[in-house]
Amino acid sequence: MEFPLPTMTPVEEKMISPDYVRISAASAMALRLQSGRFSRDFEFGGINILLNYENGCLSDCGYCGLARTRPGDYEDKSFIRVDWPLYETDLLVDRMAQYEDKLTRLCISMVTHGSAYRDTADITERICKKIKAPLSLLVAPPTLNRNKLVHLKELGADMIGIGLDAVSESVFYDTRTNVPQGGLRWKNYWDIINYSREIYGPWKVNIHTVVGLGETDEDLVDLFYDLKSRQILAYLFCFNPEPDSRMGNFPKSTIKRWRRIQLVKHLIEEYDMDKKALTFNDQGNIIKLESQGGKVNKVLRTLDNGVPFMTNGCPGENGEVGCTRPYGSYRPTESFRDFPFLPATDDLTLIRQEIKIEDLLKGI
Repeated sequence: MEFPLPTMTPVEEKMISPDYVRISAASAMALRLQSGRFSRDFEFGGINILLNYENGCLSDCGYCGLARTRPGDYEDKSFIRVDWPLYETDLLVDRMAQYEDKLTRLCISMVTHGSAYRDTADITERICKKIKAPLSLLVAPPTLNRNKLVHLKELGADMIGIGLDAVSESVFYDTRTNVPQGGLRWKNYWDIINYSREIYGPWKVNIHTVVGLGETDEDLVDLFYDLKSRQILAYLFCFNPEPDSRMGNFPKSTIKRWRRIQLVKHLIEEYDMDKKALTFNDQGNIIKLESQGGKVNKVLRTLDNGVPFMTNGCPGENGEVGCTRPYGSYRPTESFRDFPFLPATDDLTLIRQEIKIEDLLKGI
C-alpha cells in the first residue's frame, strides 16, 4: 500500500534586515521604485535607508514614530511622518548603482535592536562594494562600542550621525523611557560621540538636535558652541508630533522661534558670533541679537541668501549638502520649515515676516 508524501508548507521568508530594508518615500521616488512627485522640482540624490525588524526598534523615544510603545505594528509605523516602503536590499543596491551618477549621499539609519550592528555592517559592505557615493551611518549608541565604530569605518562608512535629539540631560531622560535591557544612558551617547570624533575625524561626525522637546534656546546655543569647538556638526530638526506617540499632542515650536534658532546657529557656525551678542530672558529664550559693532548688515545678508534656512544634512563629495531630507520637520501639506534647496524670493519674504527680524535686532 502506498502512502502519499506529506505536503510541505512553504516557510514564509521574513522580510527583515539585512536582506530587506525600508527607504524613505522620497528615496523610492528618486530611484524610480515608486511613482510620485515633490511639491517643487529639485534634484534629490540623498538616499535614506532604515533597518527593518519584526519587533522594530526597542528604544522608546516619546516623540518618535518608531517608538516601542507607540500603538500599531512596526511595519505600519511612520518615521518623521513619512512612509518608508520595504525593499529587498540587493534590489536596492542594484538600483542605486544604476542611478549612481545622481546620488549625492547615502545614509543607513540603525534602530535599537540586538541585530542592528551586525546588519548595518552587512549592508554597509554590500553598498560599498558597488557604489562610490559617500555613506553615512545614523547609529544607535546602545548597540555600539569603540571597536564596532572602527570596523564600520573599515567597511567604508564615511560619516557617523548620532540622534542625540535632546540637547540637555534632563530633556534626554524626560522624553525617553529605557530600553528593555536598561542600556539607555546620556553618558553612553556622549561616549559614542567622542569615540566617533576620534575615529572618523573633524567634521565627520554629526549630532541631530530637535527644537521643541522642552529645551531652552540657551541650551541649544550652548551645544552649538560646544560642538563647533570640537569640529562636530550640529544638524537641526523641528519637533513634528507623531500621531499616537507619547508626545503626539505636544505643540511644535512656533515658526518665529524655529527661524531664530536657524539664524543664530548659522551665525555661530559661519561667522563666529560671540554669545555676548545674544540676550536671553528668564526662561532662557532669545529676545535680542546685538549688531556686534555694526555687523547688522551681515545678519541681513545672511537672511537674504537663505542658506540658514536650508535643510542640514551630510555633504556630498564636493561639500554641497548631499542629504536634503525633504519633510523631515514638517508635513508635505505645510509650509517648508527647512528647505531642501535655496529658498526662492517669495520664500525669503515670508521668512522675514516669520522671524520678525526688526524686533529681534532691537529687542522685544
